[in-house]
Amino acid sequence: MKTKEQCEHGPGMGRRAFLKTMGGGAVASSAMLAGCGPKADPKAGTAIGEPPTDKMTYRTHPCGDKVSLLGYGCMRWPTREGANGTEIDQEAVNRLVDYAIEHGVNYFDTAPVYVQGLSEKATGIALKRHPREKWLIATKNSNQRLSSGNFTTKELRDLSIEMYENSFKELQVDYIDYYLLHSIGGGDGIPLFHRRYIDTGLIDFFLKEKEKGRIRNLGWSFHGHQEVFDYALNMDIPWDFVQIQSNYVDWRHADSGRNVNAEYLYTELEKRGIPGVIMEPLLGGRLSNVPDHIVSRLKQRRPDNSVASWAFRFAGNPPGILTVLSGMTYMEHLQDNIRTFSPIELLSEEDLEFLEETATLMKQYPTVPCNDCKYCMPCPYALDIPAILLHYNKCVNEGNVPKSTQDANYREARRAYLVGYDRSVPKLRQADHCTGCKECNPHCPQMIDIPAEMQRIAKFVDDLKQDKL
Repeated sequence: MKTKEQCEHGPGMGRRAFLKTMGGGAVASSAMLAGCGPKADPKAGTAIGEPPTDKMTYRTHPCGDKVSLLGYGCMRWPTREGANGTEIDQEAVNRLVDYAIEHGVNYFDTAPVYVQGLSEKATGIALKRHPREKWLIATKNSNQRLSSGNFTTKELRDLSIEMYENSFKELQVDYIDYYLLHSIGGGDGIPLFHRRYIDTGLIDFFLKEKEKGRIRNLGWSFHGHQEVFDYALNMDIPWDFVQIQSNYVDWRHADSGRNVNAEYLYTELEKRGIPGVIMEPLLGGRLSNVPDHIVSRLKQRRPDNSVASWAFRFAGNPPGILTVLSGMTYMEHLQDNIRTFSPIELLSEEDLEFLEETATLMKQYPTVPCNDCKYCMPCPYALDIPAILLHYNKCVNEGNVPKSTQDANYREARRAYLVGYDRSVPKLRQADHCTGCKECNPHCPQMIDIPAEMQRIAKFVDDLKQDKL
C-alpha cells in the first residue's frame, strides 16, 4: 500500500491505466448473508475448510492503494444487550476485524449513523490494534437528518463539519483514506443535494481538507434519482471514487422510482475512469435468502458454493470495481466471503446470462425492497420497521404469504406467518402501531413508502388472524 504522501502528491496511475490494471491480477473472496437475519441462513450453504490467508484479490486505485476486493461494511456489527440497552459487542468486533486483516481484507467502511451511531467508535477501537498501513478506512458525512431539520445553512455547515471532526476522534486517526458525501440522490433530488453540500460550501471545505492531507480520496455514495447521479458526476470536481448499489437484480431490474439500474451507473463511472465501490451486493440479504426453487437453481450449477457467493462474484466481476462491501455480522459470513474472493473466479458470459435469467425469476416475487440499513430507525412510536419488513420478505420467499383461504397450503402458511411474526417482532413494535407520521420516509434510501407498507402488512396480519382472506 502506498503511503499517505504518495497517494496525495505522487504521480500515481492514470484513470484509464487503472481500469486496464483492474481487469487482471485480481484475487478475492465471497459470500453469505451480511448479517441481515438473526442467524446464518441454512439454505445459503457454506464451503468446507479454513479460508486461505494469502490469496485475497486486490484492485489498485489510481492513487496507488492496493485494495482488497472484499471490503468490510461496518453497518451490521454484532450487538448485545448491555446495562444501558443495546451496545456493540466489541470483543466480537475485534475478533472479526483480526480475522479479516489476517486473511487479506484491508478496506473498512463505516459512517457516523451506522449501528445507531456506535459503529465508528467500535471500528476505530478494533482497527487501532493493527498497524495503520495494514488498513484503509472509509467514512461519510451523514448529514441527511440534519438537512431535513430547521437549521440555517450556516448551522447545517457547522454541524456537518462537527460530524466530520468527530469521525477523526471516534476512529482514532489523523487522516481518512476514503471520505464520502453520504447517500446523495434522495428526497427532492438536486435541491436537497444543493442544500446539503453546495449551499453550505461543504464540498469546497472537503476539497481543502484533501489538500491538507486529512482526506486522501473524496467521493460519494448514491441512492435515488438519476438526475442527481448525472449532476454530481458532471461537476468540475476530480471525484476519486463513487459508491453505488449493484447486484445481479439491480443491474438491469432496479425498482423503478427507487433506484437506477446499476449497469447505467457503472457504465458512466467506467467512461470517466472513476473507481466504483459496491454496496448492497446481497440486496440487504435478499439474495442469500432466496426462494427454494432459486436455491435449487443456483446449487445445481455450483453445488459446493453458497447461494450468496453468486451475488458477490457478480458484484466484483466488472474490472472498474475497486471493492465490494459486505456487512458481515457473523464469522461464518466472513469466512465464506473470503473464500469467494481468495481469489475471485470471474464470471463467464454463460454465467452472466444465467444470473440475468435468475434475476428475472426473482422479480416475480413481490418483496419489499428493504435492505435493513436501519436509516428509518428509531421510530418515534417504537415500531421495529426493518424486522417487520424482513419477516414479510422471508415469508414471501418461503411461500408463506397466502392470498386466499382457498390456497392449498393456507393453514400451514397462516400459522408460519403469524407465529414467526410474533417471534420476530414484539407485539408493541408491530405494524398495527404505525400512526402514519411519515418521519421515516425521507431517510429511506430505497424510497419505500414505509407507512403505506405498515398499513398493508397490518391489514394482512389482521385478515390472517380473522381468517378473512
